[in-house]
Amino acid sequence: MKKIVSILIVLITISSQAQNKKWTLIECVQYALENNISVKQSELDIATADIDKLTAIGNFLPSLNAGAGVSESTGLNFNPVTNNAQTETFLSANGNINVGYTLFDGLRNVRTIQRAEISKLASQYRLDKMKDDISLFVANGYLQVILNKANLEVLKSQNAVTNEQIERTTQLVEAGSLPRGDLLEIKAIDASEKQTIVNAENAIQISLISLAQLLLIKDYENFDIEDEGYDVVDGGIADKDISEILAKAKESRSEIKIAQQNVELAKKDVQIAKGANLPTLTAFFGYNTRYTNNSSFIQEVDADNPFTTEQIGVVEDTGQSVVGQFPNTVLREVGADPFIDQLSQNDGIGYGLNINIPIFNGFATKGNIKRSKINLQRSEYQLEQAELDLESTVYQAYVDAKGSLKSYEAAELALESQQLAYDYAKERYDVGLTNAFDFSQSKLRFDNAKIEVNRAKYDYIFKLKVLELYFGIPATELKF
Repeated sequence: MKKIVSILIVLITISSQAQNKKWTLIECVQYALENNISVKQSELDIATADIDKLTAIGNFLPSLNAGAGVSESTGLNFNPVTNNAQTETFLSANGNINVGYTLFDGLRNVRTIQRAEISKLASQYRLDKMKDDISLFVANGYLQVILNKANLEVLKSQNAVTNEQIERTTQLVEAGSLPRGDLLEIKAIDASEKQTIVNAENAIQISLISLAQLLLIKDYENFDIEDEGYDVVDGGIADKDISEILAKAKESRSEIKIAQQNVELAKKDVQIAKGANLPTLTAFFGYNTRYTNNSSFIQEVDADNPFTTEQIGVVEDTGQSVVGQFPNTVLREVGADPFIDQLSQNDGIGYGLNINIPIFNGFATKGNIKRSKINLQRSEYQLEQAELDLESTVYQAYVDAKGSLKSYEAAELALESQQLAYDYAKERYDVGLTNAFDFSQSKLRFDNAKIEVNRAKYDYIFKLKVLELYFGIPATELKF
């Protein structure tokens, strides 16, 4: 019984720890990359590219095929062994092995395997880009939860101050130092703040659910994140020149690499299409054998009467007959030879070379070449457009990061000013030199300044990480 109780305690403890688990940003990103359906589909694309490469390698190997057949014939049929027409029922069998090998096909096999390697590389770049995008989505959702939690802490902290003011104002009103209207004003502020706190708690819950859905986690109730230790961490990216960031982005970003590989794929398609204009040379070797259970007839000398005498001519002058002696043969039916013996007796081989020279095929090859060249031009234009889009995106990310930094710095300065104004208003209110409405307005501006600092801070963190991502830092190595 004690053992059962101990096991239950351990299980309850483990379950409680699992429910109280708080996810870090790195854990969220890694979990998303491991479980995201789009990532899994991209991994299947890589597996498909591996199969295409295996198929391309197989084109360099000879083809080997074997065949066999068995049949029973009744009536007039040709004996497959003797090739004689026979009217009877017999069983026959045949087997063959054929080997073929392409000696030259206009280098299309070589181009195909090169294309398969490029295709796999392009699939890998698409997977990398998708992982970067998903990592940013997760980071953005994660920072939104942290922002909402930070705002809730601000609201709760300021509401605690409001409750202290209610107690103090109640004492002053009872002492006759302040009018009762001031107390009602403070209580109204408290009610409004409590409503705002409820809305902030709902915002946290909604953002947590959104993040859980992004991670494909269904246990919304117990899902929570680690909301401490995240601050502005600048690895020096903010001080770099835009030209340096842009050059690094063109060198490292997956969207450029994807477009470059698409150009290489289009070039290989042109080469493969041109290869159809060249002759194809193949070699072949075949082996076949036959068997039948049908009996056959052979001629042999009659043992009882081995020779016969027949007239073969006449002497012209005398008229005397000229005779000759010939072997006396008779037909004798013999059974079929054993199966193994017939395989070697009736076998045959064939080998040789085939050459196929394309002369005219209704402009099909010419059309394929032109179509491949057009696709190459399209891929080159797409690469050029991708570079322009990346340049525009990097410039926008750079401006956004610089702008969000200025907004963050301005928000901190505004908070300092509002802190001083709030402290001054509080001192005046405590000694009765200002009314509750003016104090509440000062407090509201102070609360909003704190919330704005939080918003500007996490907005700057995210945009800074976006800029670092364009600089070539992997999403899993971004520091917060």
